[in-house]
Amino acid sequence: MYGDFGSDAGNSRRLCWLHNQGLVPYSVAWELQRSLVTQRLRGSGLNDVLILLEHPPVYTLGTGSSLDFLKFDPSQTEWEVHRIERGGEVTYHCPGQLVGYPILNLLHYRQDLHWYLRQLEEVLIQVLAVYGLKGERVVGYTGVWLEGRKVAAIGIKVSRWITMHGFALNVCPDLEGFKSIVPCGISDKPVGSLAEFIPGIEFEQVRKLVASAFSEVFEVELIEPQL
Repeated sequence: MYGDFGSDAGNSRRLCWLHNQGLVPYSVAWELQRSLVTQRLRGSGLNDVLILLEHPPVYTLGTGSSLDFLKFDPSQTEWEVHRIERGGEVTYHCPGQLVGYPILNLLHYRQDLHWYLRQLEEVLIQVLAVYGLKGERVVGYTGVWLEGRKVAAIGIKVSRWITMHGFALNVCPDLEGFKSIVPCGISDKPVGSLAEFIPGIEFEQVRKLVASAFSEVFEVELIEPQL
């Protein structure tokens, strides 16, 4: 499925599969990402992929994330918890949060992880701007803030310049689950959502805006697979 769409010779933009999914268990999406990365490590000619989806409630910890940022014992809880290979500390995923997993070959963009992180932030900042909201970066941190509240978290893994994991934008989630952790290890900056600023915001509209902004920021042509 996410193989070579065909030659993009003569096309000024690199081709990228856009795969819109609904509510997907974290372990399923994680395995899909790993499979896509493995394919691309074996064959650099494959097209890039952007997966947009939601997850059921789940906590994830980065490779070096401290358990001190969990307010519960992960060995004695009904919460789903995964330690994964991305950078960053603990975060929470749940319905109403738009999660994006770009599988990009940075050899075709820029071999610079700081540049890549800033590009992901720019995608989300542009989406907020459509609603008249001023998304901001905070020096020393990764993510996007809105009036002092963190509305988007970013954590990535890159193998031989192939990316995985990505961003999570709080559109209209139930934020209660964040109370069980110190989100991203930041104790003095609260988590927020777009719905707090734009009541009645439509999740599917945000999904389309994110895809459009991603296309513009990364200068790719998004192609949806014919199922």
